[in-house]
This record gives sequence, C-alpha cells and structure tokens, in this order.
Amino acid sequence: MTLYTLQEVNIRKTYLFLFIFLILVITLGWFLSYVFADNTILIAAVILSVFSALYSYWNSDKVILSLSGAKPATKDNFPELFRIVENLSITAGLPTPKIYVIEDTSPNAFATGRDPQHSAICVTTGLLRLLEKSELEGVIAHELSHIGNRDILLMSIVVILVGIVGLLSRWFISGVRWRDNRRGEGGQILLLLGLIMIILAPLTATLLKLAISRKREFLADATGALLTRYPKGLARALEKISQYPYSMKNANTATAHLFIVNPFRGKERKSWLTRLFMTHPPVEERIKALRQMSIG
Repeated sequence: MTLYTLQEVNIRKTYLFLFIFLILVITLGWFLSYVFADNTILIAAVILSVFSALYSYWNSDKVILSLSGAKPATKDNFPELFRIVENLSITAGLPTPKIYVIEDTSPNAFATGRDPQHSAICVTTGLLRLLEKSELEGVIAHELSHIGNRDILLMSIVVILVGIVGLLSRWFISGVRWRDNRRGEGGQILLLLGLIMIILAPLTATLLKLAISRKREFLADATGALLTRYPKGLARALEKISQYPYSMKNANTATAHLFIVNPFRGKERKSWLTRLFMTHPPVEERIKALRQMSIG
C-alpha cells in the first residue's frame, strides 16, 4: 500500500469514525429513554447528535482555537512563519491556511478546520524561538499534511463529540440520583449502571482517539518529509520539542490529540497504563522512522 493509497483510506476512516460517534450518542439516548421510560429522550438524543455533528463541522476549529488561547498572527509580526507556510502550501498544492499563534514557552503546533479551504495552523511562540528554519519547515509540513490528508475534520470534530458523550453520561447520573431518592433499591441499580456508563464513555472516547491519532501522526510525518524533501529537519524538531520539560499553560485533555507532540510533558512515562492510552505514538519511534527515510 502506497502513501497516497493510505491517504484515501484515511479520508474514508474519517467519515467512519464520525458515524461511530453519532451511533454512540444515539445509543446512549436510547438507553436513557429505556431506563426512564421516556421516548422523548431518544428523540432529543437524535436531535442532539445531528446538531452536534453539524455544529462540529462548521465551528469545531473556532472552539479549539478559543480553548487553546490562540490569536491570529500577522505578517508584520511573524514574517518568516508566513513565508514558510505560504511556500509549503504552494508546494503541497493546498490553499494557504489561516495562521494563529499561542503565547506559550512550550514548543508545539497543531492544525484544525473542516477542509483545506477552511483550515488553520497554530504554533506556540516557544516553537518559533526554539527551532531553526529547516526544523520549523518540518513542523509546518507535518501540519499541512494533516490538512492534505483530511485528518483535521475528524481530529477537530472529536473534541466536541466526546464532550457530547460526556454530557449524556452526566445527564444520566443526575437523573439516576433523582430516581434513587424515589425508588430505593431499583434506583441503586440504575446508579450502578450510570457509574458504568460514566466510566465507559471517556474510555470509549480515548480508544477512538488512539485509533485516530497514532497512525495519522506517522502518516503526517512521512507526508511532511516528502513535502520538504528533508526528513531530518522534522526529526530534529521532534527531538527538541520532546526535550522541553514543561507542559503548555492551556493544555487540555480534549485537544491534546491535535498537537504534534503531547502538550502534557512527563506524564506519558509515569506508568505502563498511561503509556497504553497515549494519544501520540512514542516520539522516539517517530524520529527513528524519519531518520530511516531516504528521499532522492
């Protein structure tokens, strides 16, 4: 399977995962309606799932940029960043995305948006200070690859849809508490089911994030290296970024999977369990794969 075939598969998987999330929300709604004997809950869940999908499609990038504390960059303040993004966009055959900057000493970057025509790249000021030009080009090429590979739609939508699943779980447990006060032992059973749902909802979301993120990071690394024709630039950038010891100030578990490197520093190595549920593949593996690439 070639890199370009993988891109086509990646696009199909984007819509498959979106469909899975919608089914999950509707299933939770059905379970709620069954438990509380109220079909209006299922109707509300269907409406909520459709609305959340549409809202996510049109506005997920705005939500993510706001959560991250990103501000629009200007060409006067960041001329080299603009040149790199514009030149690489031309090389990749993509429209130039909007450019945002986060005031944060921790080096990192991400891409968001619903399609190449409505996309954005965001970098931290720490990244701009830390990296040399060829390394910054590697990072920007990686993020442009997420745009070209159509990763950005799903990676952005998942932030809001995971929140919807969590909202339904909290709604369930709130209703269970009310019924627990009224139905005694039966309420206790419902409370147990509610607690199980609360545990399973974020677990399911995490597993989906893993499926979304890990292979897509490797693919974006490879595509970015093809774009710059210099895989060592991205490899050196990943080394520098991963060695920075402090987390981002606005690091958020909902958006962590979007960044080129996990914005929570040091936590990924605390235990085998946290490593099992990492949203990013180990940086060492990514660097090794890049250094083994040979581009003529």
